Amino acid sequence: MWIAENWTDFEVLDTSNGEKLERWGNYLLVRPDPQVIWSFKKEHPGWKHPNAHYHRSNKGGGSWDFFDLPDQWTINYKELTFGIKPFKFKHTGIFPEQACNWDWFGDLIRKAGRPIKVLNMFAYTGGATLAAAAAGAKVTHVDASKGMVGWAKENAALSGLSEAPIRWLVDDCMKFVEREIRRGNHYDAIIMDPPSYGRGPKGEIWKLEDTLHPLIHKSVQLLSDEPLFFLINSYTTGFAPGVLSYILSKELKGFSGTITAEEIGLPVSSNGLVLPCGASCRFEAK
Repeated sequence: MWIAENWTDFEVLDTSNGEKLERWGNYLLVRPDPQVIWSFKKEHPGWKHPNAHYHRSNKGGGSWDFFDLPDQWTINYKELTFGIKPFKFKHTGIFPEQACNWDWFGDLIRKAGRPIKVLNMFAYTGGATLAAAAAGAKVTHVDASKGMVGWAKENAALSGLSEAPIRWLVDDCMKFVEREIRRGNHYDAIIMDPPSYGRGPKGEIWKLEDTLHPLIHKSVQLLSDEPLFFLINSYTTGFAPGVLSYILSKELKGFSGTITAEEIGLPVSSNGLVLPCGASCRFEAK
């Protein structure tokens, strides 16, 4: 498992009864987690006095109870700064477990010894975009949500990367890739973090099991002659890391490199265990 263990402003404090207790900077949040099927004793005192608690509804969705929490605050990861704010579907604007991937590809970019162009799709609020830009890459950031792209720009400003070479695009990822193929554009690295289900800016439907392989197949055509890396993330229940590895190994068979796939996770400070948080597959050029 790849573990995001270099945080100082974020921490999973404890887990029990379908929920996790987290520290986001100076604030404690309780949020549901589908992996937490155990009901061990809640050891941490923060369970009794969180700053906010997201309750899952039996009818789907859920809602927040806020006790003592600002509308927005910031946390840092190394040289990056992110604006945090709870919003619907329990999210806060960042997936901390992805820091293990930021460290991996940031190191590759810094050591590449050449200019690197990165395409980041389903780029959300820009965690991977900013990590790549801070490492020295030129980044194209694509997401179907105008609001998320705006949030990513705010994070870039907070991180001192407003002038970094980042191209911000609100677009359907599949259609963007198809246009880039026609234009003859190429990238040295590709990152994709697709949702299980979603809609594009014009109502385009994205369903992971139907669309992921075609997207990977087309995206490979955008790679330069000497690609640096390819990263796929998945949070879809039932998608084993090996599924991503199998697809990528077949589609990248013309390139020299190694492909590895693992669960990604976050350490739980109360007991030293690791909370599984999804899967990632990495291609790294030789």
